Amino acid sequence: MSVFLLLLVVVAAGAVLSVQAAINGRLGQTVGVLRSSLLTFTVGTVVTGLLIVFFEPAHAVSLLDVPKWQLSGALFGVVYMIVMVGAVPKVGTAVATVAVIVGQLAMGMLIDNFGWLGNPAIELSRSRVLAMACLALALVFMYRSSTRQA
Repeated sequence: MSVFLLLLVVVAAGAVLSVQAAINGRLGQTVGVLRSSLLTFTVGTVVTGLLIVFFEPAHAVSLLDVPKWQLSGALFGVVYMIVMVGAVPKVGTAVATVAVIVGQLAMGMLIDNFGWLGNPAIELSRSRVLAMACLALALVFMYRSSTRQA
């Protein structure tokens, strides 16, 4: 798969996350944040389990054999889900999504710069800092715009 096609797929995955946030936000208002999150993870578990059974190639290492810190990523998904289900009805899908992206970009830049978690180091550049500032400014404008309309 070419890098361009891969980036398109990642952008599409981001779009799907915004749809998921909007749907789960409404569901969370109806049945509760935790029940909405439980449904998401239950369906995700079933679908992922089927994908593993039918499509996952064999690996030399199992989940029980990896360094335990690598398993902590699953907990972060729970935090993300619960926060988004609670935040979307209050601030809107776009503002919540941009806020998440600001957090992702900031942490991603730190991980890249220091090579944390076994990732290759990518130096923090002026253009990366400028991109972060632009995105943070976009969050401010979007939030202010949505609060004026409310």
